[in-house]
Amino acid sequence: MKHIYAFEKIEEYTKYQSIIERFNKKLKEYQHILEKNYALSEMPKAIMWTSEELATTVLSNIPIPAYTNKDIIYMSPDLLAWRQLFIKQLDGKSLPHIEKFYENYSENHLLTILAHELTHHSDLFMDEFEDDRGDSIWFEEGMCQYLPRKHLLTEEEFEEITDVETKLVEVFKEKYGLRSLDKFGSSSYEGTLSSIMYDYWCSYLAVKFLVEVRANNDIELVFHEYQKWHKEGRKVPLTEFFGLN
Repeated sequence: MKHIYAFEKIEEYTKYQSIIERFNKKLKEYQHILEKNYALSEMPKAIMWTSEELATTVLSNIPIPAYTNKDIIYMSPDLLAWRQLFIKQLDGKSLPHIEKFYENYSENHLLTILAHELTHHSDLFMDEFEDDRGDSIWFEEGMCQYLPRKHLLTEEEFEEITDVETKLVEVFKEKYGLRSLDKFGSSSYEGTLSSIMYDYWCSYLAVKFLVEVRANNDIELVFHEYQKWHKEGRKVPLTEFFGLN
């Protein structure tokens, strides 16, 4: 996998060089986990490391500076910019505990965002990036949140991010809660940041419930049922197939 650096000034690359190197080392370790346990057989062609501004205004208009476009992962290593972005998603609501969490959002948590993008390349998912991916995207996105967090975070970090996102769902469910998980991304990237992120929070929590409660931590069983739903022709929405409200 190639590493491409797209910064406007050499000083920017120098500023982020150390965190990029740490991420590359840890991502290789996570890559081995995916290859061994989660059917990662083909790597993306490259990671393009860039600034938050370039990622969201020049290379794409996606407001989140981590995404995959075909075979290339685009990622901003700017931890400060990520902290500011996550505070912005609160829509100005007074949530001191959550604000404090995001003000101190860690490098380890940021690593899981990069790992999220790599997880998309697992062959266990039935949809391709160029597909419409209309009726099961929540499962893939939720699993791409869950797996990196489960493997890369400490137990305390895992519980903390879960608690934060559970509370955020509670805070925003009156505004966005009538939208089905099967409609993940229905507002695409044109909605507010909180609207976009609400789908991710709910999808992560749904997948966590399926794995840890419904399947008693048997993640292979969850993937098996998901693939069964696909092979049988997707006759009902995936949420209905899994019996989720």
